[in-house]
Amino acid sequence: MSRSLFRTPDGKSHAFTFILISSLFLLWGLCNGMIDVMDKHFQDKLHLTKAQSAWVQFAHYMGYSFVALPAGWLARKLGYKAGIITGLLVVSLGGFWFVPATYIQTFWAFLMGVFILAAGLTFLETIANPYATVLGAKDYAATRINLAQSCNGVGWILGPLIGGMFFYAPDGGNEQLYIPYVCVAVVVLILAGVFLMAPLPNLKTEDAYHIDDHKTGTSQSIWSHPHFVFAVAAQFLYVACQAGIFAFFINYMVEDAPAISAEFASSWILGSGGAIQKEGAHFISEIGATKLLAYGGFVLFLIGRFTGAGLLAKFPAHRILGIYAAVNTVLMGAIFVEEGWFSVTALFLSFFFMSIMFPTIFALGIYGLGDKAKTASSFIVMAIMGGALMPKLMGLIGDHYTMSKGFIVPLFCFAGIAVYGFLWSRLSRMDGKITVGSHGV
Repeated sequence: MSRSLFRTPDGKSHAFTFILISSLFLLWGLCNGMIDVMDKHFQDKLHLTKAQSAWVQFAHYMGYSFVALPAGWLARKLGYKAGIITGLLVVSLGGFWFVPATYIQTFWAFLMGVFILAAGLTFLETIANPYATVLGAKDYAATRINLAQSCNGVGWILGPLIGGMFFYAPDGGNEQLYIPYVCVAVVVLILAGVFLMAPLPNLKTEDAYHIDDHKTGTSQSIWSHPHFVFAVAAQFLYVACQAGIFAFFINYMVEDAPAISAEFASSWILGSGGAIQKEGAHFISEIGATKLLAYGGFVLFLIGRFTGAGLLAKFPAHRILGIYAAVNTVLMGAIFVEEGWFSVTALFLSFFFMSIMFPTIFALGIYGLGDKAKTASSFIVMAIMGGALMPKLMGLIGDHYTMSKGFIVPLFCFAGIAVYGFLWSRLSRMDGKITVGSHGV
């Protein structure tokens, strides 16, 4: 496996290119992780409801939706390198925008920064995800993209820790939001220079369905392939789940988690200010919740990515996806019923079983589409707009009932993803062709 993981049929190794591309996964994981701890901050500082604070996710994921198709067009016209550098420059612009936003001190100004950041990240995701699948033997496409997404998982861990340091500091306020984003902007400019100097081969995925038949001059629409069409729907549902769970994790831990012991309240995990006392009992504070999100949720997310990459090298990816989504459907039900620590445990476990979904749906959706994979990638990234809509619904339910009840939304979404996973072989017409022995997706 190791020899062919990054080696294409012509004998060339693309390990260095893969490492460079993986840095982009780390970058957008970091940015997304910081955004996911903003909601509770704005609820407190700007006196917003849960549904109102979900405008953060709306601005973030609508940025993806608006820019996905232009990003795909640029990748097709100018190649991978130009698209990546463009994305990095836009991310840098978004990071620097948080400086004037702190002086404007209005919600819309911060949302503008979130939107610009997301627009830049869209270029990176639209290009880096399909590119990771072609940097080696095609049989390991799903394994490669999950390994790259493991770097994304590291970014998810760092994001809440860095964001929490500035968003929930005892003397912190909106005026500190710009600090981590300016640091990101500077690093991104340096990274853009590295990509400008680095050689990036313009590789293509295999045209397994003869979409572009140059002999006859015919070309098929990607929409004629059900495994791609339903991948767009599945990605919409997945990002809806991810955005809602990540955004309201802090609300859930602060409002619905049971009391904790005095020993845990004073432990290094929660640290200073990680717990508060109410009616003689200890409860997790917002600062403590951000640390649990990083040390607990996102560490499990990262472990899931690494172990998932191994499983996907041995078993069909669509079956793993179906099983993981079915498990998460049950876990969302466990949160909904509000059974104390049983429900809290289910929430943490859901991070592990979410881990492989985005990259696996991506790999399954663009499978066999040849050069049209760039176009298909644009639409799959565009489906990220699910993250703009569903958190609003979760927040609305949380405002009227309890945050636990809001998890009914991802329950139905995960059920839909499970159906896609189990039906993928029929949708792709690859039933019997992709086996454990072939290590295919």
